[in-house]
Amino acid sequence: MILHKGETLFHQGDEGVNLYHIKSGLFKVTRLHENGNVVLFNILYPGEMVPHHSLISAKETHGTAIALVRSEVEVIPAQKWYRELEEDPHKALEIAKLLQEKIRFMQERLDHLTVGTPAERLELLNKWLNQHANGIPLTDYLTQEEIGQLIGIRRETVNRLLREMNKG
Repeated sequence: MILHKGETLFHQGDEGVNLYHIKSGLFKVTRLHENGNVVLFNILYPGEMVPHHSLISAKETHGTAIALVRSEVEVIPAQKWYRELEEDPHKALEIAKLLQEKIRFMQERLDHLTVGTPAERLELLNKWLNQHANGIPLTDYLTQEEIGQLIGIRRETVNRLLREMNKG
């Protein structure tokens, strides 16, 4: 399945009828809280099988995944996935490796958040996302608010840093 920028892969609260293997592209995952705040809390990238919390058993989706760039996804019926998990003991190792990779990614993201200056954090995020965005500028697919959420700074600071980057 091909999704274009802005198209939704799944919505917060979906029943978990399918799992998805991200073959190419990028997705942002947002969560709408009861108070109305929408928070960007994850970026999905090629190689991931999602939702992560449903790799062993079904659970409603925790957020909404929206394509940031043209993306290709393999849709896997959840019941087929769970049946294969029961029948094939090697499937558990596959899941463990997928989750290990996500934990390593999260450790890298935490390292990026603890690096010195906001400018350094922005540079690291930009470098990482460029690996999957095929040269599309960061601000073409993420808002300044979303960039700020990903690197732990205010939108105003992102605005200033982007202006400084464009000057240099």
